[in-house]
Amino acid sequence: MKMINLDQRLNIQPNQLEEICQQWQITELALFGSVLRTDFNPQSDIDILVSFAEEAKITFFDLDTIESQLSKLFNRPVDIVTKQAIEQSHNWIRKNNILNHAKVIYGQRSRDASRSY
Repeated sequence: MKMINLDQRLNIQPNQLEEICQQWQITELALFGSVLRTDFNPQSDIDILVSFAEEAKITFFDLDTIESQLSKLFNRPVDIVTKQAIEQSHNWIRKNNILNHAKVIYGQRSRDASRSY
């Protein structure tokens, strides 16, 4: 299996992502979909799975704003879905595929650890 270099694909500084995550009380941000596969190309969007702090009061407008900020950061379209929504999904094939293959690139507990991507 070919190794995917996420540093090259994302082309961002970890502190840039951390700032957005802290601003919106994102406790975990993971990637899934084509960004993790060999079929990723310049026209591909980036699929993002997020978890928020329990006390966060995130609206649909906020999700749209976060999506816009991340699109600007990654310089390409992004699609955001919450982990809670995926866990509650009745589409078990999609749910299992996303949850089993997502790669965490930001987590509050791992902030002090070395970069995971």
